[in-house]
Amino acid sequence: MPLSSTPIAPLSFRKALGHYASGITVITSHIDGEPIGFTCQSFHSVSMSPPLVSFSVMSGSASYPRIRQAGRFAVNILSGDQMAISNQFARKGTDKWQGVEWQHSPLGNPIITGSLHWIDCEIHAEHAAGDHLIVIGEVKALDLQEVSTAQPLLYFKGQYCNLAAQDVA
Repeated sequence: MPLSSTPIAPLSFRKALGHYASGITVITSHIDGEPIGFTCQSFHSVSMSPPLVSFSVMSGSASYPRIRQAGRFAVNILSGDQMAISNQFARKGTDKWQGVEWQHSPLGNPIITGSLHWIDCEIHAEHAAGDHLIVIGEVKALDLQEVSTAQPLLYFKGQYCNLAAQDVA
């Protein structure tokens, strides 16, 4: 029996995709002496050679035009202890950087203290996709924090969650 081709309701689509666990990142840049950033759940690797990553951002984002102007960005992969950071950078119209410790990456992007890892990129390409933009970055530097006990900040079914502790044989 063929599946029906009825239009997909946005709320149903969002609920279905919510069943896919994802890590949480904060995309950052720095321009005109001002740090810029936003929480991003739609981040993934694209290519090993050359090293490329991608994130998606709403077309109407207030932060992304300044990141585009800078031509570069960092991906801060948040740790399980950084729920407050994720929430702070997800808000519009507030000082997202209030109380946030950070340092400059090799490309001059803000690296948020306590992040699991960071990836420093130059904008490689941008593609319109519905109500979002897909931004591809070429990785120019990265840092792997060697903290074996740190957990990533994950999002699943509309809420933050943690990896269950597992015994490895």
